This record gives sequence, structure tokens and C-alpha cells, in this order.
Amino acid sequence: MKVLLLNGSPRENGCTARALREVAETLEKEGIETETIVIGNKDIRGCIACGACREKGECVFKDLVNEVAPKFEEADGIIVGTPVYYAHANGELLAFMDRLFYSSHFDKSMKVGAAVISSRRAGSTSAFDDINKYFGIAGMPIVTSTYWNEVHGRKAEDVEKDLEGLQTMRNLAKNMAFMIKSIKMGKEKYGLPKLEKGTMTNFIS
Repeated sequence: MKVLLLNGSPRENGCTARALREVAETLEKEGIETETIVIGNKDIRGCIACGACREKGECVFKDLVNEVAPKFEEADGIIVGTPVYYAHANGELLAFMDRLFYSSHFDKSMKVGAAVISSRRAGSTSAFDDINKYFGIAGMPIVTSTYWNEVHGRKAEDVEKDLEGLQTMRNLAKNMAFMIKSIKMGKEKYGLPKLEKGTMTNFIS
């Protein structure tokens, strides 16, 4: 069992990284392997809607998106962490997520997902919405905690003082570990739900 953690901050060791580290350490204690990848300091361009991924099976742009896609396919869960900029997630991260979810055609249903938000003061709930939409549209159960999955601070040292935020990160990890283990047991006993596919309301003849 493995969880992939994506750090959408350009600061590798900033507030977002501190929050994700708390989650990763708790997941490891719960017997879940983790891998953290920094996204926010990479040169990631947005999707150009060329449709080439439908034929190639990967994005036409050869960058971190294609490197992460097979890791995402193998993982049981994914956690996406971002700082808050003007009440939304980091732009590079959103470009990355658009292309990762659109160009990777494996079944993502029943992989679990969670957003982790870092803000100095406010704007976190709209950033949550940015990230959680990817999980919802892909049929991925969204993991919650005992409060919003967020920490507060301007620097990583500030996050150390946010004891409730760090507690929330640990509880998020425990809930995620439980969901991954429960879904694994459910798959073995009942299999995945048989979902209807193929019907689209787009009015194209």
C-alpha cells in the first residue's frame, strides 16, 4: 500500500512541506509507504487540448506529468498539498493536475485523495475546492480529518506552533490509512462497484 504526496509549493521546505511531512510520517507508522514529489518549483505548462494523449497514452509534453502518472497509477492514494495564492492553489500545480488527470487513462476510482492547504491566514477553503474537484470527477473518495486539512503560518517554523494544524495532519493520515485498508478488504471480498459508462450529455451527433 502506497500514498503519493505532491508538494505544490515552490519552496521545498516551506509550510506545505512541513504539513505533508507530518502526514507522511504518520502514514508510515500506519504501515503505508509514501513518496513525496515537489511540483511547485518546476516549469509546468497547461493543457492545450490537443487530444494526443488519447493516442499516445501520455501527455505530448515530456515533463514531470508523464513521470508521475505511472506512480499515480500504482498508488492507493494521493495527497496534494498547496500554498494559497489569491485564495486559490498554486498555478503550476493546477496546470500539472489538469494534465495529469486528463492524459492518464487508467481507472482512478476508489483510489483515495486528499488536499492539504497551507495559508498565512485565509483563502484556504477555495483552494480546497480547486483540488477536491479532481478527486470528485475521477470517482476517488475524498479523505477528511477532524478539521479542514490545513495549517497556518508564513514560514515552516510558524507551522510548528500550529499544534491544531499538525494534529489535523496526523488525523488525516490515520483516516487515509483506514480508508485504504478498508477499500483493499472490500475489493478482495466484494470487488469494485460495476459502474455504468459511455453515456455523455454533450449534444454532439
